[in-house]
Amino acid sequence: MDPLTLGAFVAISTIIVLFSGVSVALGLLIVSTGFLMIFDGMRSLELLPEILFGKLDNFALLSIPMFIIMGSSIASTRAGADLYEALERWLTRVPGGLVISNLGACALFAAMSGSSPATCAAIGKMGIPEMRKRGYPDGVAAGSIAAGGTLGILIPPSVTMIVYGIATETSIGRLFLAGVIPGLLLVALFMVWSLYSTWKSGDRELLSSGNYTWKEKFEILPRVIPFLLIILGVLYAMYGGVATPSETAAVGALLCLIIAMVIYKLWNPKDLWVVLRDSTKESVMILFIIAAAGVFSYMLSSLYITQSIANWIGTLDVNPWVLMGFVNVFLLIAGFFLPPVAVILMAAPILLPIITTAGFDPIWFAVVLTINMEIGLISPPVGLNLYVINGIAPDISLRTILTGSMPFVACMVLAIVLLCVFPGLATWLPDTVMGAAR
Repeated sequence: MDPLTLGAFVAISTIIVLFSGVSVALGLLIVSTGFLMIFDGMRSLELLPEILFGKLDNFALLSIPMFIIMGSSIASTRAGADLYEALERWLTRVPGGLVISNLGACALFAAMSGSSPATCAAIGKMGIPEMRKRGYPDGVAAGSIAAGGTLGILIPPSVTMIVYGIATETSIGRLFLAGVIPGLLLVALFMVWSLYSTWKSGDRELLSSGNYTWKEKFEILPRVIPFLLIILGVLYAMYGGVATPSETAAVGALLCLIIAMVIYKLWNPKDLWVVLRDSTKESVMILFIIAAAGVFSYMLSSLYITQSIANWIGTLDVNPWVLMGFVNVFLLIAGFFLPPVAVILMAAPILLPIITTAGFDPIWFAVVLTINMEIGLISPPVGLNLYVINGIAPDISLRTILTGSMPFVACMVLAIVLLCVFPGLATWLPDTVMGAAR
């Protein structure tokens, strides 16, 4: 059978299996094993255990559970609420300071936790009721938190970027740096839209918050600054050549646990057990998907599907940007139904040869891909962040949350367009700090 036709069968089979309700990792293993048995025979299965476990034999993978523990320990405390309160007190004189406080808190907490749902839950519990009490429209209150939560997979340290780096054998340090400026760009676009929608409401009371004394402004900083210093320390250790990402993540996780215990009195063994238990569950899930995706990639390569697609793309007389447009549409649709980690691990073996053949930078593409995944987090039918917000504020209808999130989706699309026009937004910082990629 022609490899391109076989690839179409693999794609259709994968979609059917995943929509059957099977877990992503198990679904990838079922599809991979089935096609290898049919087209390569039973002997091909002898290599599967070696490939499955060999994919996990990577020192960089240790950074995933460490960063997850780091984020989980932060999310289990009042760090999100304190961060929100600190920004609200310091930005009280800024027009629209409350919505800016929420988006700023989302950006900073996302950098600390690396988790979109955790960011929505931590900031939303404080921010949404406060914004609604001050008279902000429900759509702005819910949509800004839902969109702000998506920043967790772009602003470093990001587990999603780690997974992309491992799947494509790309420098994780470069990927982290590549997400900084686009992440700040998204925060700025979110803030601009939020301020515009607030001004548009015509209620001047929305643009002012309460007054706080200097004492009230400074008294909350000791509970917030240690976590921010850890983030800065983690980034310095990686880019200053002090330690590898895995070693840095381990130290960061330990320090976050210590600070959570000292500042927020997280001494109860049951609470610590919950942090470690939840972190282990999430880490095992991600690592299982990575291992299964390794088998899936082997199947695509063994059946010559990946190589044939890359060769076919190379023979097409199509403008590279048209091709990139189709890739973005594919990523958007995939992100509507699957979690970011699954999309990256499934699509990377196919998309990487395509984008490199077309002359695109894989570091730049990682940022574009991640923003597409962010859109999926606030888009139906899955839209995980939408359901998190609905759980926090059940009296706000899911339709209102979705409507309020759509302008932020437009901001993300605008960010992708800006990245296409100015690719240096993603590549300038990595090249400046770490030197030009070879």
